[in-house]
Amino acid sequence: MPTMFSKPGILAPGAPPCVRFDSLHWPRFTSKSHGPAMPDRRYRVLAVATHPVQYMAPLFRRMAAHHGFDLHVAYCSLRGAEAAHDPEFGATIQWDVPLLEGYSWSHIPNHGSGAETFFGLRNPGLSKLIRDGNYDAVLCFVGYVRATFWIVWRAAKSSKAAFLFGTDTNTLSPRDGQMWKRTVKKILWPRLFRLADQVIVPSSGTHDLMVSLGLPADRVTLTPYSVDNDWWMKQSATVDRAAVRASWGASAADAVILFCAKLQPWKRPGDLVRAFAEAQLADALLVVAGEGPLRGELESQAAALGMGKRVRFLGFANQSQLPAVYASADLMVLPSEYEPFAVVVNEAMCCGCPVAASDRVGAARDLVAPVRQEFVFPCGNVAALAALLKDAVADRARLASLCHAAVAQMHTWSPERNIAATFEAIEIAVARVGRRPRASLPDSSGVHIAPGAPGKFRE
Repeated sequence: MPTMFSKPGILAPGAPPCVRFDSLHWPRFTSKSHGPAMPDRRYRVLAVATHPVQYMAPLFRRMAAHHGFDLHVAYCSLRGAEAAHDPEFGATIQWDVPLLEGYSWSHIPNHGSGAETFFGLRNPGLSKLIRDGNYDAVLCFVGYVRATFWIVWRAAKSSKAAFLFGTDTNTLSPRDGQMWKRTVKKILWPRLFRLADQVIVPSSGTHDLMVSLGLPADRVTLTPYSVDNDWWMKQSATVDRAAVRASWGASAADAVILFCAKLQPWKRPGDLVRAFAEAQLADALLVVAGEGPLRGELESQAAALGMGKRVRFLGFANQSQLPAVYASADLMVLPSEYEPFAVVVNEAMCCGCPVAASDRVGAARDLVAPVRQEFVFPCGNVAALAALLKDAVADRARLASLCHAAVAQMHTWSPERNIAATFEAIEIAVARVGRRPRASLPDSSGVHIAPGAPGKFRE
């Protein structure tokens, strides 16, 4: 779960000086100018993550360059940075963007089985790292259903470091549909999240869920789930849109509808295939980017519906390929029934591609609805989705105008705001446990190396 935002004192685009976003515990900006402000405190922070993730690495780099942090990242495995089988993609995956550059990091060996079970992730070396590191705060991005979470919690508490964690879900309902878990969560989660000295959440839906469970609003900080907006915008600006669309067999007159996600049941890609057929769109193409166990079924479904020639399956698209995919589509659709946030929405909108999403997608409320409320549809309602597609394609000028609105929305939901909010969350948590942070000192390198930290460091 990415959970970081901007340097305190840098105003969000369009925000006036001294704005306070206290209703959702946004960061409090106090600078009366648009110039950067140096924080008067510096925190020694350990971030614990399961493995390198393409969304988190840019945030860690920005956080390492922030004068308020002395950051070190501990990885429980190097999956993602090294080629490994991804069971949800059903393929061996290695991301083709740098994941281990620009910040201090360690790999802490996993003594667990590696399976998706409680003891599958068990990294006892984290205990010594935390005890010896004299950290002001520990950010835990490992779920409580893994043994490592509890190793980190116990070590943070024993060393009197502030402990911060959260969740990205906006519902108690589980992905596997076993509703007894909802009852258990309703009982246990209020106790669980009170273990945090400050809860960090990536969306307004998750914030509301935490408050509904009885957590005081001032113990929950909204840290927008963000991607490297600048990278996506820069990459999409270089795309030869006509050439990419031609490679798909789309003419300039065609409306291109995109699905971009793992081909898994909870993503409900079949809903979009059926809605595309039901809408009977003239001059339209459906492009499916992603891999997974449903691919064969979807190809058969498209053929059975007479849509075989109007649907393109691209397979897995690595990170460097995605800007061209998003920038060349006219509308992306995400019909998921379980989607805590969906950073593909961030990516697409940064590339100027409007998005329609089901009401079960976390990003629908924070990113999709502000651009066009009508692009949020009831999950599983194929007729409603078909009607949405017909309406969107009927007015191509309006659809094109939403490209600019999508990019404008992403300027308000940025890594800078993420890091600013994370700084504030740490500030609150450290004060709560009674630690005294270090005075802030300029650091010209922009990268802070934790003295004595085990493992590797790469700059």
